[in-house]
Order: sequence, then C-alpha cells, then structure tokens
Amino acid sequence: MEDSTEDKNLQPRTEGGNEPAGNHLTDEATLFASPLPIVGARKTTTRVEVWSWYLYYVGNSGLGPFNFAISAWQNLLYLAGWDPAYPRGTVACGDGGCNLIAYGTERSVNSIVLITNGLSFAFQAVIFLIVGSFADYGVWRPHITTGFTILTWAVSFAWLGVEKPSKWQAGTALYILGLIGYQGALTFWTAAFPGLARDLPEIKESEEKLAKGETDQKTHDNKDMLARNRLANVSFLVCSLGELVVLAILAGILQGVINDDPDSNTRALSIVCAYSAGVWILCAIPWLFYEQYRPGNQLPPRTSYLTVGVKQIYHAFRLCLRLKQTFIYLAAYFFLGDCLNTVVIATLQNEVVSYDTKMLNYLLIDGIAAQALGIGIFWLIQKKYTIPTKTMLLFNAFWILVLCAWGCIGITQQKFGFHNAWEFWAYQAFYGIFVCPWYAISQAMISEVVPRGKEFLFFALFSIIGKTSSFIGPFVSSAIIDRSGNTNMPFTFLLALGVVSVGILACVNVEKSRKECRKYLEDEAIRVYGMSSAEVLVVGSQYEMDGARATVVEKEKR
Repeated sequence: MEDSTEDKNLQPRTEGGNEPAGNHLTDEATLFASPLPIVGARKTTTRVEVWSWYLYYVGNSGLGPFNFAISAWQNLLYLAGWDPAYPRGTVACGDGGCNLIAYGTERSVNSIVLITNGLSFAFQAVIFLIVGSFADYGVWRPHITTGFTILTWAVSFAWLGVEKPSKWQAGTALYILGLIGYQGALTFWTAAFPGLARDLPEIKESEEKLAKGETDQKTHDNKDMLARNRLANVSFLVCSLGELVVLAILAGILQGVINDDPDSNTRALSIVCAYSAGVWILCAIPWLFYEQYRPGNQLPPRTSYLTVGVKQIYHAFRLCLRLKQTFIYLAAYFFLGDCLNTVVIATLQNEVVSYDTKMLNYLLIDGIAAQALGIGIFWLIQKKYTIPTKTMLLFNAFWILVLCAWGCIGITQQKFGFHNAWEFWAYQAFYGIFVCPWYAISQAMISEVVPRGKEFLFFALFSIIGKTSSFIGPFVSSAIIDRSGNTNMPFTFLLALGVVSVGILACVNVEKSRKECRKYLEDEAIRVYGMSSAEVLVVGSQYEMDGARATVVEKEKR
C-alpha cells in the first residue's frame, strides 16, 4: 500500500491531542523549517548530484547565447547598415557611425542593440513570473529547466543558417529567443541550489543536533550559510575552469575556420554558437539524469496548476510588505543590476575590436581565467574567516562602482575610459577578479532572504527584477547616447544607480529576514491550507526531523 505523505504532513500524529510525538524543534530552529505541506519526502543530496549540477553550468555558461550571439548579431547589423554621414544606403559602415531602419525609424546600431535587449528582458519578465509562480508545487519542476535548455540548443544550432547581412532580422529573433532560453535555464538551474544545500548530509545532521540541543543556533547558522556559499562559489569556479578548456578548443577551431575571406569571420561567429550548444549537451546530460525530484509544496485546496500561478503572484505582491528585508535586498539587486546588465561595455568592446572573433575569444579566455582566480580567492577568504554573505557582497559591490567610474573618465577624453584595445584586456582581468564573484555571492544572498519552499517563485522574481533593471537601463542609456552622441555618457547613470544600491544593500538585516520569512509561511499555511497554529509548528518540525533522521538512518546502514 502506498504511503500517503500528504496526509502525514497535513495531519501529524500527536499524543494527548496537543503536542507532537517525539522531539520537536526550538522556536529558533523552526526558522529553518517550512510549515507548508509538501509532496513526498526529502531527498539526501549525493556527491554525484552536486557535481552533475556543477558540470551543467559549464555548458550553460553563456558562451553562445550570451557572449558570442550578440557579437554575431551586431556584426550582421554593421554589415547591413550604412554610414549616416552619407546618403542612406550609399556607404557601408566604417570607423564612423552606423545606422539601420529598425523599430519603425532610422536608428544607430547602439540604439538598436539597447532597445532589443530591453524587449528581450521584458519578454523574460512575463515568462519567468508565470512559470516561477507555480514551479514550487509538485515534483515536475526540473522539466522547466529542461524546456529552456532545449530551446537554447535549437536556437544555437539555428545560427548556422544566419550568415548573410540580409538575414539580420532573423538574427534579431534568434538573439532574443536565445537570451530567453539561456536566462530561463540559468534562473531555474540556480533556484535548485538552496534545496541541494539544505539536503546535504552535514546540514541534515546539524539540524538533528540543533533539535536535540547538541549544537547552538549560531553554529548551525554559520554551517548553513557556508554550505550555500560553497555550492554557489564552487559552481562558478568549476564553470570558469571548464570554460577555459572549452575556449582553448575553440581557439583551435577558429584558427582553422577564419582566413583571408572577409565572410569567414561572420561564418565563424555562427559556428561558435553551434559549438556552444554541442558543449552544453555534453555537460547537461549528467544533471538531467542524476537530479533528484525534490518535493515541492502541495497544491492548495481548490487550486490547479493553471490557477496557482496567478494566485501566487497576487499574494506575493499583496503581502510583500511583510517581507521587508527581502524587498530591501530586492531593491538593491534591482539598482545594481543596471550596472552589470546594461550592455554598454560589451557594445564598446565589440566596436573597439571590430567584431574579430579570434580577439573576442582571447578576451574571454583572459576574463574567465581571472574569474576563476577571483571566485576562488573570495571563497577561500570567506570560508577561512566565516565572513557573512552580506559583508562579502558589499565588498564586491565597491569594485563594481570602480568599474563604472572608469567608464565615466572616458566621457571627456580618449586616452582612458574604454576607448582602447589594451583597456579591454585590463577590463576583463579586473572584471573577472573583482566583479564576477557578484554572480555567486548575490545568489547565495537571495537564498538567505527568501521563504523556504518558495525558492523558485522568488528566484524567478529576482531574475525578473534583474531583467527589469536591464529593461529600463537600456532604454535610458539609449536615450542618453542619442541625446549626447557620447557612448560613455550612460556610465554616469550607472554609477549613480550603483551608489544608491550599495546604500540600500547596507540596510539589509538577514536575521530579521529569517523571522519575516517564517511568519510569511505560517500565515500562508493558516490562510491557504486552513491549518491551525499548532499544526503549523508540528508540520515544520516534522519536516526537519524527518530529513535529519533519514541521514542518521543512512549512516547507520553504512
């Protein structure tokens, strides 16, 4: 007879009609427990599962859809455009400006790129909010990552058919679809790591000790925090090292593809996109095979998968003021997203190196080698001194401001400020060591300020916020460029946003956030599932104890 986990979670066994049987957690310990009923039992994270998760990121590193697709597309734009200093369509783009008819009027290529990125991010916001809002229910959510992954593979291979300037409109569509697929796969792959971290054997064992009073809350908190940061940082480190191998192989491929034929560079960019999909397929197979289907929340009464998404979005925004610390960090994440996601730097880099595929590949190798070094150093320091995630993030954010300030220098002169090829070699190294750790640390920070069991909804929400900032940023930057005629002028806008975001980030209180998240889940359990206050404590405690006991049983068997 099949065991009914749903019934056990909704109606835990009690003795004397009031207290739950066996040990139950202290008030502090229940901050880590979810009071919501779940579907199925907790899994124990295995070593092969973790390393499969790491390896997936080597494929989903953005080599094709994020790094080279924009170069392939912008290259087509420049080949199809004309120099605005001459009558329309008479002189090809050279060292001067470059215009095309796009979005109903004649625009510069820089303006077209920024607007297209804004539209892509707007589409992502709608899709991620709908999908993420019901991904925390049931056990089928890994299929979301699979769907976005397959979409990106198809788009990457489709670039092989877009090698002529006349197909720049098709290139625009592929670029937008590729970004949606890549960001979707990345968002929902990332959202899996809080579950992986809390189901690690050592974290389950720590939960058991906390329940028995054999360890204190601070020790458990630090162990939990370091586990999340370890997964986030090591995944980026493995990705960086794997990318170096991938790019080294790519350098050999490009050496054989690019020749004196002027069309060979365009063809090479399309080949790179397809090559990235082949690498991704090899790296994704282990994760798609070894990922365990961890239990999500049960669907609330009188709710289906078709309606739960809308209800979740409604309640998340209606009750957002109850998660003050979460949304303070959300605001900081929003503003700093403009500094990183607006593609002004990438646009300037492509112009300076004239879309040379070999040069772009060498610049990536420079940046990714620095990225591996930076992430490794940041993680070793954090681990050695048990530095809180927020402190690491503030230190990291300072260097982002330095980067924006350097761009501002280039507003009034040409010797410095992202105008020279040597600067982009230095930029890639600086960005890799000091800025790239942001991507790991900020994700770990998100996991510390969102309600447990709601990770997919809130990771999607944070992804949307990042894209919304990039949706607003490109349009503002485009307007600044068009009005001023200076491609460095948007750095003043980005620097101001960065300063504001650092100030907001300093106000986040992780301890308060943990309590707010717990209260948020308790209220949902009572309001949506009709549970009593006593049942809320029992379900949350039983959820933690079942997972911790399972680890002890497994150790005894071994």
